[in-house]
Order: sequence, then C-alpha cells, then structure tokens
Amino acid sequence: MIIPFYWMLISSVKLNKDVFSIPMEWIPRSFHFENYQEIWEKIPLLTFFKNSTKLTVITTIIQLATSCFAAYGFAKLEFKGRDFLFLAYVTTIAVPWQVYMVPQFTMMSKFGLNNTHIGLIMLHAFSAFGVFLMRQFFLSIPKELSEAARIDGLGEYGIFARVVLPLAKPGIATLTIFTFVNVWNDFMGPLIYLNSTELKTIQLGIRMFISQYAADYALIMAASVCALIPVVIIFIACQKFFVEGVAASGIKG
Repeated sequence: MIIPFYWMLISSVKLNKDVFSIPMEWIPRSFHFENYQEIWEKIPLLTFFKNSTKLTVITTIIQLATSCFAAYGFAKLEFKGRDFLFLAYVTTIAVPWQVYMVPQFTMMSKFGLNNTHIGLIMLHAFSAFGVFLMRQFFLSIPKELSEAARIDGLGEYGIFARVVLPLAKPGIATLTIFTFVNVWNDFMGPLIYLNSTELKTIQLGIRMFISQYAADYALIMAASVCALIPVVIIFIACQKFFVEGVAASGIKG
C-alpha cells in the first residue's frame, strides 16, 4: 500500500526522463528539489490551493450541519412517513452521478450557477451517505439520555447540541474525513462546472502539466505530493475519533 506513495515521492525529485526508467531507481542518484519550486512558477498553484481550500472547508461545514440535523430527525424524532422518507433518501446512494450528470448540469445552467464556486458548493451541500452514517451513530445513543434532558427542560435543539452531538464525535470525525477527501480530490465536478482559470481547483491545476503531446510526470508528482498534504493533516487531526468510530461501529449488543 505504501509503495505507490513512495514512488510518487521519489518521482517528484527526479528528472522527467528518469521517472519511468528501467530498471526502477528506488533511491534517486540525484535529488531535484527545484521541481517543487518550478510547479509554483509554471501555473498559479497558490490560487488553485486557495480555491480548493475554500470549496472543501465550506462544503464540509455545510454537509456536516445538514447531515447531522437530518440524521437527528430520522433517528430521534417521531413523525409520519419517517422511515419511508429515510429509505427513499438513502436509496439515492445507489444512483451513479453519471446518470443524472447532464440534467443536473442543465438545471445549474438555468440557475446561472455554472462557472461559480456557489454552484459546486450547492451540489455537495447535502449527502445521503452522511445522513445514513450520522443516523447510525445517533441510534446508538440511548433514548433515556434524551428523555432525561427533556424532563430537565431542554428542547430538541438543546438536546441535539448538548447531548447528542458531544456523544457523536467519532461519527462527526469520520464524516469530516470522508467529505474533506471527496471534495478535495473531486476532479469531474470542477472540470465540468469551472471554466475560468482563477476559479479552478488544485486537481485541475495538476492536469495543466499534461500538454497535447507529452506530460511532465516529475512536476505532476511534485504537485500531487503538495495536494496530498492537507488530506494527511486532516486525517491525523481526526484519526483518534475516526478509529473510535470504526471500533464503535463493530460493537454488537
């Protein structure tokens, strides 16, 4: 599992002609760290990083809020048609994005949201997977805690904020990692909806190192290493809660 990442790392400090050399050089004879300087000069990589960070952070926050609120309603509140509505919503996970990609693009065009960050944020603002994941965590929280909070005078928003959310930190951390990684690494969405260079993301920026006739793989690997750093930071920051969430999801009884 580590070998592809190691290959990416060592390829980022090689000359382009040495990336696919045979036999493979597992330890380069010379290190060309100037590749990392060159990627910032060849394309506006800083702008792409800012755009990716903006889209990822805003989308993650919105998706966490919408998923947690919806999951709380499906898990802790009683209302007519709750189970059917939840089943219908979760079933949308089985529908590939490619199926409704064209009508969705047409709809966004009519709204005038093409070539805007707002359009991409709206597309990722709601997640059936996020609702399903958080609902499972909320169901594991005993109803007695909510009932005791109601007796003490807390309303639903108070129970949600002061009782349920603190106990669902592993689930929130898990959803944060999944959402951050998916939005940060998204390529097709920005490729379809963003035309202006000043609005493009880091994934589209990496593609700029591929010309019509050739690709500078050394620079591609250097840019890929830089793009991987935020994902690693988020995973390390949420690792403790993420592991707790994986462990908790395997508990029976």
